[in-house]
Amino acid sequence: LQELESSGRGRFLLEHAAPFSAFLTDSFGRQHNYLRISLTEKCNLRCQYCMPEEGVQLTPKSELLTAQEIITLARLFVKEGVEKIRLTGGEPLIRPDVVDIVGQLYKLEGLKTIAVTTNGINLARLLPRLKEAGLNAINISLDTLVPAKYEFIVRRKGFHKVMEGIHKATELGYRPVKVNCVVMRGFNEDELLGFVEFTKDLPLDVRFIEYMPFDGNKWNFKKMVSYKEMLDTIKQRWPELEKLPCEASSTAKSYKVPHFQGQISFITSMSEHFCGSCNRLRITADGNLKVCLFGSSEVSLRDHLRSGASQEELVQIIGAAVGRKKKQHAGMFNISQMKNRPMILIGGFLVSNTHPHVIFSSFSEPALMSFPLCQDAQQNLPTSEQWGHTFSHWLTLRARILQTQLRSFCVFQQDPSSTFDTKCLEASPVGQVSVDCQVKEANPGSEFYTRDSGSCTKVPRASDNLTHTDEEGRATMVDVGGKPDSRRSAVAGAVVRLGEKAFGMVRQNQMKKGDVLAVAQIAGIQGAKLTSQLIPLCHNIPLSHVEVSLSLDEARCAVVIHCSCQTWGKTGVEMEALTAASLAALTVYDMCKAVTHDIVIEEVKLLSKTGGQRGDFSR
Repeated sequence: LQELESSGRGRFLLEHAAPFSAFLTDSFGRQHNYLRISLTEKCNLRCQYCMPEEGVQLTPKSELLTAQEIITLARLFVKEGVEKIRLTGGEPLIRPDVVDIVGQLYKLEGLKTIAVTTNGINLARLLPRLKEAGLNAINISLDTLVPAKYEFIVRRKGFHKVMEGIHKATELGYRPVKVNCVVMRGFNEDELLGFVEFTKDLPLDVRFIEYMPFDGNKWNFKKMVSYKEMLDTIKQRWPELEKLPCEASSTAKSYKVPHFQGQISFITSMSEHFCGSCNRLRITADGNLKVCLFGSSEVSLRDHLRSGASQEELVQIIGAAVGRKKKQHAGMFNISQMKNRPMILIGGFLVSNTHPHVIFSSFSEPALMSFPLCQDAQQNLPTSEQWGHTFSHWLTLRARILQTQLRSFCVFQQDPSSTFDTKCLEASPVGQVSVDCQVKEANPGSEFYTRDSGSCTKVPRASDNLTHTDEEGRATMVDVGGKPDSRRSAVAGAVVRLGEKAFGMVRQNQMKKGDVLAVAQIAGIQGAKLTSQLIPLCHNIPLSHVEVSLSLDEARCAVVIHCSCQTWGKTGVEMEALTAASLAALTVYDMCKAVTHDIVIEEVKLLSKTGGQRGDFSR
């Protein structure tokens, strides 16, 4: 408001402000004065939370809005009360006429703010012209401050271009420059403090966005890091963090470290939605009006515009759509059930097309619940009776699965020449396990004896050899509470044989997906950190150091992987090192499989370990 009052154009707009349009006011009294317009569906990145790796099916160019149609619709919305327009994508700055569109928007009487959300790749080159045309607000997407991790997340190169764009924006006087960071567990939640530090000497507003579900981003509740969790982490480093006041319609909760130039914000659309003050509408690149980011309901303004609808008719159509807007999250009880466009086709901040019959339930861990639906899942949502029956069935099924997991164990034959097959057995009371009419009696000693027609075959008692089973052979996590803390380390390795062609492309860094060695290195590090989530009975270990190195073996046309992990704790890190080597090897395979499938992963093994009661090991 102060900025507007200080300029001649701003004073004119404030003095001549008209009463807000009833057509842009919904049934809950929310006035929609903010319009987001997607200029294109195309993007020059492939962010993992936004778009499938293979891209999306693009709308034919003839069905996208032309520059003139964009201005016509913008003029209509501004006349009805819209004061802010944000240009989004795809990536808006790859549209050739973006500077001209900004210039024409600036001429609209009543429009106070023209903003753009960009990935920053083309920003430094275009920003001087965009500023001259009238652009006065910028949001730049950046999910990591580590160049190699950036390539991993966006599947493309360009980190230095984004940083150049951020600095160019500050040089040209944009205050603040907003930096959007989607926080994903296992990817970048460990960089929160680094992003806060980024605001120390630059006038930035780093906005931490909770990970949200859209088609193509493989939604998983465990990936979301909540606002409160992020805030707690930051306050441990900066307890003096100050909360800043915000406008009623703001989507962000803002904070500032005293004496830092910039600030941070949290977009809490998942943990604490801001639907009650929502003032946003969206127009997609193909001309559809979306009144809610989370809703699948759309109205084609393009079709009405091209069929010759008058301005009054368009206003009536828009007003009817706004009037149908639900109270929150498109009226869904659980937004993870939503059916929507991929984010790249919406132009928002941020369930499966391929499995419309699968619903993800918002428990502490994802639960799959299925029920028969017709092909058009959108029009055949479950009834309350179906939902209740499915939920009840799921609870019963989940209980049985957990019971089976807790009670199942495997008995392996000791004699290689025996014809007795390995069996997975359901544990009965100690002393007797019945399988296939054979009786296995538990000997007081260290072995099971299998008696069948007078023969006796020795089978090792699992609990005497395996630490992850109890006395009855049930799977169990080892209690390490009584063990002393000590320094522990482990080194593991793996080899990926690529063949001559793929090996040459890796060596020359010519793979389309990016730098194979850099991405595999990051994947290995992330794998080590996530071991306890991947291997059921592993403890969650605070790693003090993880190092993953990859080298090229020309004689074998292979990538040689070497992973080391260290900790100070009660249990070893062999599994962390092995998981790191395995994930790095699988990532090499994934990035090279487009060239050849004749790839062999071999020699995944522990090379050495130190610490622990069993002593050191070296292969």
